[in-house]
Amino acid sequence: MKGDLFSSEHMVGPAAEPGMSIENAKCIKYTVNGEMYARQGAMIAYRGNLQFERKGQGVGGMLKRAVTGEGLPLMAVRGQGEVWFAHEAQNCFVLEVEPGDRFTVNGRNVLCFDPSLSYEIKTVKGSGIAGGGLFNSVFSGHGRLGLVCEGNPLVIPVSPQYPVYVDTDAVVGWSAHLETSLHRSQSIGSMLRGGSGEAVQLMLQGEGHVVVRPSEATPQKAQQH
Repeated sequence: MKGDLFSSEHMVGPAAEPGMSIENAKCIKYTVNGEMYARQGAMIAYRGNLQFERKGQGVGGMLKRAVTGEGLPLMAVRGQGEVWFAHEAQNCFVLEVEPGDRFTVNGRNVLCFDPSLSYEIKTVKGSGIAGGGLFNSVFSGHGRLGLVCEGNPLVIPVSPQYPVYVDTDAVVGWSAHLETSLHRSQSIGSMLRGGSGEAVQLMLQGEGHVVVRPSEATPQKAQQH
């Protein structure tokens, strides 16, 4: 068979060194030699001798809460082989977490990660009840974290001189050592006139980066994630 479908653009490459890599803009490949973790239901194909097991809600089990208020169940992938992960044709990215780094991320944006990474569910300080988002997952250790995002993300530097204000429905994650608090950018008069739709944001201060996506999560979309 011939045709554009069989071009190098679409054909997967040969087996690689163990670990995570970008297969294309919408898919992450993981060469498993032992164990790794991924979002339940995110596997789209695999080859080799692999087993998929649902993780419980204990330690290392489930990202129990996300900014949307929804849980994110995880699965363990064990054995030797190659597996491809994707979620709703969203764009995929790999984040290198180095010793001393801590990255807080919305659970709906997690696709897969190395077993050498640890995570814990933490309250977003100062978030109150804005957007129903009280909890994020904080990753640390040394390894790779695979993320998904609707559209191309925007990475914004944060400095002491220039804090950044983000919509809680659009934020993907940020450097965990940044200070967070709620910021009200709408006057009472504007609220009485119907509001601008941008009443409250999450303010990030300090030195680091924040990642936002070019869309906001609607209640219906959040429930699907």
